[in-house]
Amino acid sequence: MSSASPGTAPAGSAFRLAEVRARVDAAARAAGRDPGDVRLLVATKTLPLEVVRAVVTAGAHLIGENTVQELVAKAPGLADLGPEVHLIGHLQSNKVASAVRWAACVQSVDTARIARLLSARSVAAGRVLDVMVQVNVSGEVSKHGVAPEDARRLAEEVALLPGLRLTGFMTIGGRWAEPADVRAGFALLRGVRDDVEGSGAPGTQAAHELSMGMSGDLEEAVAEGSTLVRVGTAVFGARPKRD
Repeated sequence: MSSASPGTAPAGSAFRLAEVRARVDAAARAAGRDPGDVRLLVATKTLPLEVVRAVVTAGAHLIGENTVQELVAKAPGLADLGPEVHLIGHLQSNKVASAVRWAACVQSVDTARIARLLSARSVAAGRVLDVMVQVNVSGEVSKHGVAPEDARRLAEEVALLPGLRLTGFMTIGGRWAEPADVRAGFALLRGVRDDVEGSGAPGTQAAHELSMGMSGDLEEAVAEGSTLVRVGTAVFGARPKRD
């Protein structure tokens, strides 16, 4: 598939959005799950506002941006359409204020320091920010996220912070050739979620979300309990990388 030209919606994007939703629904049914229990987040990194508006109009109600710069550039221009916009990429401490202003949820909390900064900014802004703890289930050094064995401790700390609501956990699947290995990583995150959600620790009662699965591995993620898949390439086609 060809990538979109700047300022134009990629041809057939609405159709591909429906195709991806059909994949998610089929994966849920194959796993004996209700398709309505799995939300689709459309990842729109590098795409211009016009394209993002087009895909929202086509039915994408949940949008994800990888960088705060793009979040700030696009979120104000989407406000009239009303999508829920998440930050799904790594968050630097100097970008926390902008993230709190424009994101409905920050999925990439991986340190107590970032959580405390988000808490302070959210309290100052008079809001409660949804957050997820990002867990590195693959152990790959190229990926952000807390180690699985440290995830419960971080989650319980985040859950106690004012101005934040812990809604669950996020991960990026491992770059493994075997689907069984990918599934094992997702199963690991499900175990972390179940441990935290069932702990009874203060503030963890809403920590049900599992944000896992992307264009190439969403079936494995849904089979292992994903409640939110993050898909970009399957909707828009390949996009050029930025330096």
